[in-house]
Amino acid sequence: MAINTKAIKRRIKSVGSTKKITKAMEMISAVKMRRAVANVLSTRNYALLAWQMLRDVAEKTNVSVHPLLERRPVKTVAVALIISNRGLAGGFNSRILAETDRLIKRLQSGGARVDVLVNGKRGRKIYQQFGHNIAAEFEKMDLTMKAEEVLPLANMIVSEYMNQKYDEIYLGYTDYMSAVRQEPRIKKILPFDSTADNILGNVAGTSSTQSISSSEFTFEPDPAEVLNELLPRLIEVQIYQAVLESDASEHSARMMAMRNASDAAEEMIEELNNNFNKARQAAITQEISEIVAGASAL
Repeated sequence: MAINTKAIKRRIKSVGSTKKITKAMEMISAVKMRRAVANVLSTRNYALLAWQMLRDVAEKTNVSVHPLLERRPVKTVAVALIISNRGLAGGFNSRILAETDRLIKRLQSGGARVDVLVNGKRGRKIYQQFGHNIAAEFEKMDLTMKAEEVLPLANMIVSEYMNQKYDEIYLGYTDYMSAVRQEPRIKKILPFDSTADNILGNVAGTSSTQSISSSEFTFEPDPAEVLNELLPRLIEVQIYQAVLESDASEHSARMMAMRNASDAAEEMIEELNNNFNKARQAAITQEISEIVAGASAL
């Protein structure tokens, strides 16, 4: 029985150490989450209006004016997957991976060849678990603060579409809804679809339904020069916003996962303490019984 109580004490100490780690990770994630959410909310309305402008420009402008407005038969597709560098974030990574896998299988069933552009180390699982081809991998910051940090991915998307390597390009990321709710999203960013629903800014109080579809566009000095500067920047905004949404979702999911782990550790420690007290009481009872039995024998 003494051995049993020692084992329980070691277990209590081990779980207590784990709780300290999860509590510290929860606090760190909470700080990062607050910064990430502030970044998301400060740019969400701008990204929403920029996407509406893209759709309206694509609808009202001759597709021959600029290569990014061109539509062609779909033979090759790229999916830019925005994911985390680390785990311990609950179902954050698995949900967007599963959503991306469903999209790729649907595209492949239609005869398209699909490449994945990964932003985040955990995106490698799209190949390891599902066998999909990874064409490029980009470094992802733990907390994105500047639009320049997504330029390598944005530049590749624009150039590969203009060079006709890909006929469609999708963006897979996790949309931040609240601290306890994050939803995986798939958004087609090229070619522009004037009928597609926008999926940025779905949180109540932050979305906008205002449309500028009735506007007419006048280009100075000429459409080609204006669109050559405007369209890549607007695409960059959409990618940047998606990365910010993913950052806020990741740190929120990790904070909640670590909080749940800390709560579970607390419950386990309480149960182990009860077991320890029971084992110690049983040992004391046994010793008293042995003493009484020895005295009776005499």
